[in-house]
Amino acid sequence: MTRYWLMKSEPTTFGIDNLKAEKVSPWDGVRNYQARNFMRDDMKMGDQVLIYHSACEEIGVVGLGEVVSKPYPDPSAFNRQSKYFDPKSKVESPTWILVDIQFKEKFKKIVSLSTIKADPKLVGIVVAQTGSRLSIQPVSKPHYTHIVALAHGD
Repeated sequence: MTRYWLMKSEPTTFGIDNLKAEKVSPWDGVRNYQARNFMRDDMKMGDQVLIYHSACEEIGVVGLGEVVSKPYPDPSAFNRQSKYFDPKSKVESPTWILVDIQFKEKFKKIVSLSTIKADPKLVGIVVAQTGSRLSIQPVSKPHYTHIVALAHGD
């Protein structure tokens, strides 16, 4: 059964244009246990992803991706030169897990956070809740479908 996700990134670090250029990329550097658990325990190959830009001028959903790998250890946790290095994470018992995301589409029109918050069809979506900072969030199929429709002007 396909699940739906919203994955946040900062476009100055790794945005939709980076994903488009790379075609497939590991979603590395996640250092929140709940977000890690979603990737490790719940994400499956074929799951659909809303790519969301945060910490930028225009915050919102900018495109689509797809989970294209099983979860595996995040190699950045073992790399001393990486800003995501974690000395407590060991190769034999990794703390941090990731999945690979494949680029599917960059929207011509961003579905802004303000649009999401104002839309009655998106009531209950996690990203619109006050204090929601989680970088990976489950999204219901109706919410996913509606956001895609908004991006396409439907």
